Amino acid sequence: MVETVWKATSKSSPLCTFLLLIILCILGFYSLHYPDSTVINPNAQNALRFRQIFLSSASNYTIASYLRALTQHPHLAGTAPSLDIVNYVVSNFKNLNLQTHTAQYKTLLSYPTHSSLSAHFSNGTVHDLSLSDSSDDDAADAVVRPYHAYSPSGTAFAKAVFVNYGRDVDFQAIKELNVSVEGCVVVARRGDLPRGIVVQKAEENGAVAVLLYTEGEEVKGFERGTVMSGVGDPLSPGWAAVDDGESLEMEDARVLKRFPKIPSMPLSVRAAQLVLDSLGGAPPPEKWRVDLRGVGPGPTILNFTYQVGDKKVATIHNVFAVIRGSEEPDRYVLLGNHRDAWTYGAVDPNSGTAALLDIARRYALMMRLGWQPRRTIILCSWDAEEFGMIGSTEWVEQNLVNLGSKAVAYLNVDCAVQGPGFFVGATPQLDSLLLEVTKKVKDPDSEGSTVYEKWTATNAGTNVSLPIFLAF
Repeated sequence: MVETVWKATSKSSPLCTFLLLIILCILGFYSLHYPDSTVINPNAQNALRFRQIFLSSASNYTIASYLRALTQHPHLAGTAPSLDIVNYVVSNFKNLNLQTHTAQYKTLLSYPTHSSLSAHFSNGTVHDLSLSDSSDDDAADAVVRPYHAYSPSGTAFAKAVFVNYGRDVDFQAIKELNVSVEGCVVVARRGDLPRGIVVQKAEENGAVAVLLYTEGEEVKGFERGTVMSGVGDPLSPGWAAVDDGESLEMEDARVLKRFPKIPSMPLSVRAAQLVLDSLGGAPPPEKWRVDLRGVGPGPTILNFTYQVGDKKVATIHNVFAVIRGSEEPDRYVLLGNHRDAWTYGAVDPNSGTAALLDIARRYALMMRLGWQPRRTIILCSWDAEEFGMIGSTEWVEQNLVNLGSKAVAYLNVDCAVQGPGFFVGATPQLDSLLLEVTKKVKDPDSEGSTVYEKWTATNAGTNVSLPIFLAF
């Protein structure tokens, strides 16, 4: 079974060589490692030489060119524009003479057709709240409207009520204020709970719709996401959604239980603040640490409409490049990230895809110079992650027996670069290796300092966290 799962986020700009070096070192450990130290390993003897080749071939311009091509237009999974990005990744792998193939699955996805939201204030005025990211009509037309995948259609004309993060403890606090959310439109801020759980808990407490916003001064738009529970294609739970494979009916109880029963939508922080500032009722609990006059319900009434198009079965595409191992070809080290995005995906996920493509380029260069890993390396570009890690889940379900016996490690590079700082999550087997590698890599923003020194100084220690298989 897979021994180690790793995910790194280098919050540094531009896309930096040090992240790729860290990945190379960890990949090298698993793909070149000989458990028997008496075996002479020519690759190990040349490790320093190939590390220098890897570093000397670094170019921020090259990585930037990948990122530019990947973010030319929105590429939501299952849509026609996403095929351009599939073809781009495939052509890059093939042009490097890497063994390349795709795996296709027919999975259930969902897209919006109409949404609207207006606030009716106590003074009689009505304000239509924007549900678009851009005032540029051309840009707005190119981007799928903000929505929650798998939300049911619905309408509501009801008082607004604020429930903090929508946790059980928050609903309990509301009850202690003698406030009921029954028949109301719940407004909640994004926290640690998955969106689907927030909607489920609102439904359990009698709410008729949910609006979720992400707070923060840097947040300007909408946080799209899925409200489906679980991962993978809902029509093929536990098995791969291959052509002509078994598939559940849309009305099957096993399918329906994965979707909420009340509608929800993302809300911009600006629109959310407009609604929240108008609420009356009991003041919020002090422990919520929110500056509001009241939590409601009302007096503001929200007119909410969301219409989903037919949930449809669409074809998604995973892309792979395989570098065969010289001594243990049936032992796999996997490096991957997803490729699909709610909109343009400059950070999530294409900073990771750009890094993946550049790692492939550098590996191809080293292979031309005689390098070959001991174990097989598989570079993975997943599709439909944003809908619920569907692409990766279907592939694992299809190859479960093979992976269970042959996979050594999986390294995930999703949001590779997004501002200052370094963050990493791993299973415990990798903790010491991560610390060792970061002590050897120079920090790109601090002359004379290593990544480890900057990391520990910034965070008062290292912050190796629990594994994150794929960003959600």
